[in-house]
Amino acid sequence: MGPKPGQKTALITGCTPGGIGHALALEFHSRGLHVIATARNSSVLAEMAALGMSTLALDVTKADSIATCHAEVAKLTNGTLDILINNAGRTHTHPATDIDLDDVRETFETNVFGVMAMCAAFADQLIAARGLIINIASLAAVTPYVFGSVYCATKAAVVGYSRTLRLELKPFGVRVMVAMTGTVRSQIASKTHRTLPATSIYQRVRDLFERRLTFSQNNGTVKTEDFARQLVDSALRREAPLFLRSWFGRPDWFWAGGWARQVWLGSFLGEGVLDFALYRLMKLPKLETVLKKEAEQKKFK
Repeated sequence: MGPKPGQKTALITGCTPGGIGHALALEFHSRGLHVIATARNSSVLAEMAALGMSTLALDVTKADSIATCHAEVAKLTNGTLDILINNAGRTHTHPATDIDLDDVRETFETNVFGVMAMCAAFADQLIAARGLIINIASLAAVTPYVFGSVYCATKAAVVGYSRTLRLELKPFGVRVMVAMTGTVRSQIASKTHRTLPATSIYQRVRDLFERRLTFSQNNGTVKTEDFARQLVDSALRREAPLFLRSWFGRPDWFWAGGWARQVWLGSFLGEGVLDFALYRLMKLPKLETVLKKEAEQKKFK
């Protein structure tokens, strides 16, 4: 079942139940939009289809899957799309000195290249509707999120890409919003359990690494539905002049989730403030202590 005449449409990637995409789909649906929910395995979207949403299989890392989705959406909407939410993502928690480049490439394929491919593919439908792109980024884009250098790099890439995309699409009436997402309850931290290589220089503090694996789910974590409600509230605001958007209109930057307010404030205070805070929050002084003890023991051998 497609949208009703005049009903706005929203296509969301990564809508597997339990995650942010699923919560956004439910929230947009409750606001009267026709939601096109997607996931690599469309069978997990059966409950959403029963609610009246359109559900499609989509793998954002595969060009043929994106092309098929684009064609199916065009049939549903008569070639227009009001909102594209690029939510599909992959976590990547490993020290920078322990990365496997094939693994890194997979993360970039989903978190960065998938976003770029979706924006390029659906630009025609978004232009036809003078629509909105929402790219789900992260506070990791602007913070030194220890043991997450690859993930940080992907989200920083999304931020940089989105800023330029915003200007390029402005003449066509298409807006670009970036969600600077803090800690939010989701399934992202549980999909891939990573371990330290036996040769890792961080084996000394393996407990800190293991704590970091689920940090986003245990520190100031906001309920998924609360985050979704705030984001949809902002996305559906009326247009406002540039300098008033953050307060009265649809913002270019949406900051929400655990730690969002602190990081937003810290970004004004300077890089050193965030470095100081994250170093201690992730308990890296413990590693300094361990290394000093090792050095002292070597002196007495």
